[in-house]
Amino acid sequence: MSGFEFFFSLFGLLLGLALAQGLGGLARALKVRHRVRIGWPTALLGLFVSCDVVTFWMYGWAMREVVPISWPALFAGFVVTALYYIAASLVFPDDPEDWSDLTAHFDKHRRTVLGAILVCNIALIAGVAFLAEPPAFTLKNLVVSWSFFPIAAIGIAAKDRRVVIACLVWLILLYPLSVLWP
Repeated sequence: MSGFEFFFSLFGLLLGLALAQGLGGLARALKVRHRVRIGWPTALLGLFVSCDVVTFWMYGWAMREVVPISWPALFAGFVVTALYYIAASLVFPDDPEDWSDLTAHFDKHRRTVLGAILVCNIALIAGVAFLAEPPAFTLKNLVVSWSFFPIAAIGIAAKDRRVVIACLVWLILLYPLSVLWP
């Protein structure tokens, strides 16, 4: 087993559990959707968290040649993947039937979820800048990578749910845009 395989076995497991936590919450909510309204805000937040977890996983693989196998790197990876797990677990309530409308749950937890994902992305960009070559300031990177940070911050700070939804839509659209933009 290589050092990276050792390193990534822990973080791949935690990232997989984060995805399972989000999908499990969605499944519980769908089972009671005839009694509980899920709503667009919760659905968008769940989609955003899932996309970001998968993207982080991809970055982890891309960084396999430069990630040092050391206690600080393992601990930093643990903190980031733990934040992803916590964020994913907060998207949907443990018991959706405790809520008549999951938008109220969204309003209660969205700042924590978005804040955790923002911290994970700050750590990712810092790691890339420290271990590899920092992303260039091209138009594509400005839109796809760098717009993430102010838009996520606006989504955290905004009081108007419509602004938060617009931020989530923007953030979600960055994932397919990064693939489609050459």
